Amino acid sequence: MDVRALHDGWTLRPAGGEVPAEVDRAGRIPAQVPGTVHTDLLTAGLVPDPYVGENEAALRWLHRSAWEYRTTLDTAAAPGERVELRFDGLDTVATVTLGGTELGRTVNMHRTHRFDVTGHRGGDLVVRFDSALEHAESVEKDIGARPRTYDHPYNAVRKMACSFGWDWGPDLQTAGIWRPVTVRRWRTARLATVRPLATLEGTTGRLRVHVEVERSGLEAATALAVHVDLGAHGATTTELDPRTTGAVLEVQVPDAPVWWPRGYGEQPLVDVAVRLCAQDGTPLDERGLRTGFRDVRIDDSPDEFGTRTVVVVNGTPVFARGVNWIPRDHLLTRLDAGRYAAALDDAVDAHCNLVRVWGGGLWESEDFYRLCDERGLLVWQDFPLACAAYAEEDPLRTEFEAEVRDNVTRLAHHPSLAVWSGGNENLQGHEDWGWKEELGSSTWGAGYYRDLFPALLAELDGTRPYQPGSPTSPEGLHPNDPDHGTNHEWDVWNRLGWPHYRDRVPRFCAEFGYQAPPTLATIAEFLPADQRSATSPAFLAHQKALDGNGKLDRGMAPHTGVPSGFEDWVWAAQLNQARAVSCAVEHHRSWWPRTAGSVYWQLDDCWPVTSWAVVDGSGRRKPAFHALRRAFAPRLLTVQPREGVPHVVVVNDTAQEFSTRVLVRRTTVTGQVLGRAEFDVSVPPRAVRTHPLPLVGGDDEPVVVDAGGLRAVHLTAPDKDLAWDPDPLRVSVSRVADGYAVRVRAQSLARDVTLLADVVEPGARVDDGLVTLLPGESRTFRVRSAAVADADAFAGALRTANRFGRP
Repeated sequence: MDVRALHDGWTLRPAGGEVPAEVDRAGRIPAQVPGTVHTDLLTAGLVPDPYVGENEAALRWLHRSAWEYRTTLDTAAAPGERVELRFDGLDTVATVTLGGTELGRTVNMHRTHRFDVTGHRGGDLVVRFDSALEHAESVEKDIGARPRTYDHPYNAVRKMACSFGWDWGPDLQTAGIWRPVTVRRWRTARLATVRPLATLEGTTGRLRVHVEVERSGLEAATALAVHVDLGAHGATTTELDPRTTGAVLEVQVPDAPVWWPRGYGEQPLVDVAVRLCAQDGTPLDERGLRTGFRDVRIDDSPDEFGTRTVVVVNGTPVFARGVNWIPRDHLLTRLDAGRYAAALDDAVDAHCNLVRVWGGGLWESEDFYRLCDERGLLVWQDFPLACAAYAEEDPLRTEFEAEVRDNVTRLAHHPSLAVWSGGNENLQGHEDWGWKEELGSSTWGAGYYRDLFPALLAELDGTRPYQPGSPTSPEGLHPNDPDHGTNHEWDVWNRLGWPHYRDRVPRFCAEFGYQAPPTLATIAEFLPADQRSATSPAFLAHQKALDGNGKLDRGMAPHTGVPSGFEDWVWAAQLNQARAVSCAVEHHRSWWPRTAGSVYWQLDDCWPVTSWAVVDGSGRRKPAFHALRRAFAPRLLTVQPREGVPHVVVVNDTAQEFSTRVLVRRTTVTGQVLGRAEFDVSVPPRAVRTHPLPLVGGDDEPVVVDAGGLRAVHLTAPDKDLAWDPDPLRVSVSRVADGYAVRVRAQSLARDVTLLADVVEPGARVDDGLVTLLPGESRTFRVRSAAVADADAFAGALRTANRFGRP
């Protein structure tokens, strides 16, 4: 098969809607493929950057516009040759014509579309995109509206739900040829689908490769041969007679290399080559991929607390140290392998072993899953349905089935992909959000989650567990029951405050989070200097949560107070987010194995915004990132209440026993030691041990616990009520090979010392944060930076919780 990319020579022009005069006058402009209308208009200087200031609102006219992509294509076929035009992604409502002949129409950005152009004379290839919003409104009118969380009917069209805006994302509603386009020429037959399923049975790896072939129909039927080759691990061949279009080939690998999630073993990957040949040995088509041998299931058995949800890999129960993943950039075509790698390396650096691909986003790119395979990051994959009721009638049902077939087939070989899930918060929405009264007898998606999706997976992929949604519980129970299945915890952010994470012990918390603004360097990128306040119109345009700033203020008020200065307000909010992350994750991990998963909302952002992310829209780490990394470390020391009594809890999520001496010191807020106790603890592999806290101080007496290089601090009063030394540090800075070394020494107890390196140099990254030091202790922060900065400025970029203490 000859495959050639069709990415050059495209132009773009408006084809309908109320288009600004300057855009209309520009006529045809160069178009990048893959790309979108937004990115091409930005490149041409015809629209402002929607990520800056209030520009998002200035681009609303694009919601109801139509666009035409155009290039030329020669489809002349040699005798006996078939020619296929393949679009891996069209966003979203598209009509494709070639030489004036309509090839087809598409209404689903999540699918691959193929058009047989054999016999076409070629000519102008035109892809017209009409408004996805207007299409959704039309579908909704025809089949009836269904409840949804946001204003636009995103549940009536198969387009990324958050394209229409979310409580952390912009409402831009992109359009364009967003994934590759290829022209494929072939003879006799081609590999229509290749679906490898790799499993592990004891020590034997088993690869079953499901192959479907398409014959050209342009020559006499002929026998074919399919070869599957695993290199040194084995090979197999089967013949297809002229009437056969499919086969299943199996290769067994004794003593197979075993793929493990990160922290549990290595991630060996096996190269697989699938080749299709004619009877005489002539090569016709081939596919190459990498897979890994592992077994994965969910232990959902009942116990004395309710119903477990434990991810079990290769027979080993795994505590899911996870993060939720949204699309890394709202303008999706700006993402490449490098940006995916940087984001997933953030997850790795935060000691994660699982990433949940959230249901309002995408079936992600091949780069994403390949990188997860290599890094040992388990993937919990939601089907792309979120926070809405979905009609089970056509035109949606047909699209859902085709989309699931496409993507399960595309992704099935990835060992990192561990769990399929029917969608995000749709089961809960049906129970809690007033949908039943609005729906009446209308369908809402239950048939997808309970029937269609599991039936398709039974046919296409029986190697992974499936969950009807997230959250979910066994049938007959509330889907968000914390004692059963998976749980989403949002009452804490919305109304209770972060100490209330400890009120419940969920079995597997798949979503929880707390907001904070992005880093100050990122704020400077999207906010004009005269709008740098928490109440400016531009700042609020980048705060999408309902009463978001009000919740931030109410959340920080009991702990730090609400500072009046903007930079202090940002730091207080960021510190409060970090405390929330620590509180929740440490609580969850302390209850293993009763709690078997803690999946923070969210790792990343898709643009610069105040949100729950620990890495902001420009890729800069917020202080909460350091809290997440420390809370997810393989070994954790924390203080947790048990029946109202504080206990030292030691978590050991490694394969080796952890034996250490625990030192407990009760101090004054300045660090003077008032009491001291020691005891030994031995924690088996993958286990937790608790011990009553020997010394409990008064409101102004912190308790500092140290063990095995780990530290925990127990306070019974908030920062704002403690008489912290407001200037506890002495600082020295030196230039080193890759940046700077910032050494801080504590003169008195210094709480949550954090260096905001981006304030000094926007590209700088610091290795640690939220460090608590006793008097006389020091810490050197390593700052990676290619730029030459004012070394003394790093002292001014240091922050502590001490600044929020009482005078």
